[in-house]
Amino acid sequence: MSHAKRFSCIYHAFSAGGEEGWRPSPAPPPGMFRAVAIRFGMGKFLEEALVRSPYRFAFAGVAAAVLLATGCSSSSSSGSSGSSVNWANETSVSAGGGMNALVTAAKKEGTLNVIALPPTWANYGTIINTFEKKYGITVNSTLPDGTSQQEVDAVKQENGSPKAPDVLDIGLAVALANTKLFAPYEVSTWSDIPAAQKDPSGLWYEDYGGYMAIGYESKFGTITSLSQLLTPKFKGAVALNGNPTAANAALNGVMLANLAEGGTPSNISKGVAFFHQLKQVGNFNPISATGATIKAGSTPVVFNWDYLNLSSYVGVPGWKVFVPSGVALGGYYAQAINKNAPHPAAARLWEEFLYSQASTGGQNLWLQGGARPVEQQAMTSAGTIDTSAATALPTVSGTPVFLSQSQSSDAATYLATNWANAVG
Repeated sequence: MSHAKRFSCIYHAFSAGGEEGWRPSPAPPPGMFRAVAIRFGMGKFLEEALVRSPYRFAFAGVAAAVLLATGCSSSSSSGSSGSSVNWANETSVSAGGGMNALVTAAKKEGTLNVIALPPTWANYGTIINTFEKKYGITVNSTLPDGTSQQEVDAVKQENGSPKAPDVLDIGLAVALANTKLFAPYEVSTWSDIPAAQKDPSGLWYEDYGGYMAIGYESKFGTITSLSQLLTPKFKGAVALNGNPTAANAALNGVMLANLAEGGTPSNISKGVAFFHQLKQVGNFNPISATGATIKAGSTPVVFNWDYLNLSSYVGVPGWKVFVPSGVALGGYYAQAINKNAPHPAAARLWEEFLYSQASTGGQNLWLQGGARPVEQQAMTSAGTIDTSAATALPTVSGTPVFLSQSQSSDAATYLATNWANAVG
């Protein structure tokens, strides 16, 4: 691998490869659409691009051998287990000596720093509590309602500090624009993550996702078309989950409007034009929607992921959901490890936990929170999926649309240039 690590007398050579596709049933696996888009529309992965906020098929891959030379010693850095292993340099659990070695090192560190993970978001409260109880590691969670960009900003601002985020959960566009901040790492279930949903070198890998929807209070009656949102009864009511120039969910909210208005995934301009109209008639609400603002009635109409429009998340009696006819816009977030993580072993153990297919592992826990785990197809085939949680997922109608890396980056670029002038 191009990021082969070395220290003292230990040298690790690591390479990976694989191909094939992507995502959920009963519709054709979403990954298939994305893999085709990337394979025939993009060519090589973009090295850099731009935006998070608030969302599965076959892949073949091999991890090569570890060559160990003995006879001299190497110093152990912060986060090592006390042996010669420095987990900040390890690109897989096997390269560092196995799961027991990783757990021992992570427990010695004793702490994990996470950011922008609301407890009610995709079941993260349960996920964090389960991890803490399983490994006896304290999880420090900061800025729970932060955006993807704020996560990256924190990595930069806190670089070298024990408070720096160890791991990130961010939108793809922001991940692509900041790969230089990440450490390559391949979880044990790497081959179950579709090729189109991960960086070949392990700098980022998608985790969970869903489909964009519009949630709203029952007092508005029944919404059957996007144009209704332009009528007077929606005065100051329509909100996004953040600013689309920085928040992935908000970017996809604008893209949902764009597709409903006849736009294409490659050109988000019609979505921006729709929100410009909302602003002109006084119906756009600039408050960034959260569970708290919805409960308070401050944001009664919200463009957001379907798993964040669940009644269990919103907590508002009679909360309804509308998806424009024929528009199934899906999206996933991505995991990444801070290359200068203050707790490198705990960071890697966290990723192993999140991608575990055990009944109490991250993949099934995300599913229980209404989100679609990236390894869903593999889990279904292996019989490790929580079938009741999978059955409870919202039905998807129409052909799923997933933005390719170039489409996501192009949308972010257009928003960066035009959103402020059009909407403010």
